[in-house]
Amino acid sequence: MNKIALLAVVSILSGCAATGANLQSNVYRAGQVNTAQAARSIKIITILPAKIEVDNSEQKKQAQVGGAILGALAGGLGGGFGGLGGLGTTGTTIAGGAVGAAAGSLVSDKILVEGVSIAYSENGKMFTSAQVGRACEYRPGATIIISTSPTETRIQPNASCPVEK
Repeated sequence: MNKIALLAVVSILSGCAATGANLQSNVYRAGQVNTAQAARSIKIITILPAKIEVDNSEQKKQAQVGGAILGALAGGLGGGFGGLGGLGTTGTTIAGGAVGAAAGSLVSDKILVEGVSIAYSENGKMFTSAQVGRACEYRPGATIIISTSPTETRIQPNASCPVEK
């Protein structure tokens, strides 16, 4: 497989990454919509930058399959140019597919996304909660915390980020 085809496979696969957007505190699953959820008022004391590790295994699988397909196509076409003008040989097609799948395997199972560690007070006690999101979405002061399950807290953004132009 030529260098241009390999570069194309790698560049396409590099865009396959989970964003963690589905884990943000203001994102709800279908079963959580139109249902009552416990909410309390809290006071944010400080917002610290954090990195949140997110599962990227689904994107890795997609990158491997996509890489194998693109690699096989590139290998088939590349083999054809070296022969008598027909499609590539089975060997170059298989080799291209293997190289493409290997390139897809370079995508990590886990990635880090932008997050915040929020220290807040509630009923005279201090707590912290890590949230996927940007620091500009939060500011010290009053906000709402929602408990969608006994172990999950969602601190609702109480600020907005500047609009990028």
